[in-house]
Amino acid sequence: MAMRGSIVKGFRVGCVLLALMAVAGPVLAQERPPVCAAPVAPTGDLAAWASPGDRAAAADMTGLPAATLAIGEAARVKLLPTPAVRYPLRPEKPGGSVSFGGLVRLHVTTPGTYRVALGSGAWIDLVAGGEAVVSTAHGHGPDCSGIRKMVDFPLETGDYTLQFAANGADAITVLAVKLP
Repeated sequence: MAMRGSIVKGFRVGCVLLALMAVAGPVLAQERPPVCAAPVAPTGDLAAWASPGDRAAAADMTGLPAATLAIGEAARVKLLPTPAVRYPLRPEKPGGSVSFGGLVRLHVTTPGTYRVALGSGAWIDLVAGGEAVVSTAHGHGPDCSGIRKMVDFPLETGDYTLQFAANGADAITVLAVKLP
């Protein structure tokens, strides 16, 4: 009888483990980047990603005019050590003293939904009037494109500050586009 109880208990534990694997499997699969034989250039609204220009991030609000990124223009933005950045709004995930961050200005002329594409998993906040703009969607870029993260924001006309925080490298590729 004791052996039967051990078998039943083992069966139950096995069922629980299988159920956990069934739930965790898709999550783990999403975290693993695809294996790419070669980079793939994005198309459509994201096509500019393939030819980024160079920009330097601002360390504070006074430097934003020189750190403007046009909508539809990709840029490889040179970031600063986190302690050197004076964010207008404390980032939700500021990163540590060995991470990198910075500020870039976006000027929006037409209201709509805008997508910010990033080449890393850096934390971003879009700030207007001292408040964070609430994002409406998050996702990954096209496989093998180099776009790691995409975040959508509903924007009105005006100027916005794009804050980068908690980046592991001293540069990041970014592209902001208006969605159709």
